[in-house]
Amino acid sequence: MNDSTELQVVVAGRKMIALDVVEFELRAAGGEELPLWEPGAHIDVSTGTGIVRQYSLCGDPRDHTCYRIAVLRDAGGRGGSVWLHERLREGDRIGISNPRNHFPLRLAPRYLFLAGGIGITPLLPMFRQVSDGGARWSLYYGGRTRASMSYGDELREFGGSRVRLLPFDECGLIDLDSALDEAGPQAHVYCCGPEPLIRAAEEACTRRGIPLRTERFSPKHVETPRADTPFTVRIASTGADLVVPVGRSIVDVLIEAGVDILTSCEEGTCGTCETAVLAGRPDHRDSVLTEEEQAASDRILPCVSRSYTSPLVLDL
Repeated sequence: MNDSTELQVVVAGRKMIALDVVEFELRAAGGEELPLWEPGAHIDVSTGTGIVRQYSLCGDPRDHTCYRIAVLRDAGGRGGSVWLHERLREGDRIGISNPRNHFPLRLAPRYLFLAGGIGITPLLPMFRQVSDGGARWSLYYGGRTRASMSYGDELREFGGSRVRLLPFDECGLIDLDSALDEAGPQAHVYCCGPEPLIRAAEEACTRRGIPLRTERFSPKHVETPRADTPFTVRIASTGADLVVPVGRSIVDVLIEAGVDILTSCEEGTCGTCETAVLAGRPDHRDSVLTEEEQAASDRILPCVSRSYTSPLVLDL
């Protein structure tokens, strides 16, 4: 079931941390502690445009009174980030969701973190945690220019041997082969950034058989093994059967039928609409679930995915 709980928070701090990037410090409106989270988690943020956007938590998970997010202004987007940049000020209240984590940090002997642009945000708490735990790690961080790269001063505190800041106008693209050679075959790789970086990391890690976890800002290309066909979705709580025709998503059909389901990106990248599957075999087309999670067939991102079987029984 989706958790549609909205928390009211107040903007306790606001500052520019890079070109077109604003960091917001959020605290509970009532002064209470905020829900716990772990590195890799993100929250939904309700903007004044009616658009909900997802932002990674990049503060300290041990601080239960404050969330920190960094927002890149996207003038070509749907307006959510522009509203946050132009309208949200210290003292304002805003609604957010409980944290969700589709990019969790796993125990490993060695870590390699690959970041592109604003993709540094979910990785910050990760290498702070592994550094505190004494694990070996390194970060390769690319951006368009040095001025556009967030948290440069904070990252330099870790020392040059661990952190490589690689502005494209000075250094070109990240040399993934060199990064992977240095990390070694036992490293677990975590990557977040624009799609070209993620695709290149996937290809390089696949060649070497190295574990890779990614978080995307845009949907990956998904090969569909067959033409779309209609299928039936069954709502477990009521037994109602709903037909999902060709050309329409499960989410569209559910909302039209009055079924309560939380959704946001509608591209299969944010995980907001993730729903448990009680019976049936999903045809996964999302960019969130790992291959192992998709193979388990016990959950689905209904904004983009379909079904091989009919009915597909959802825990709604």
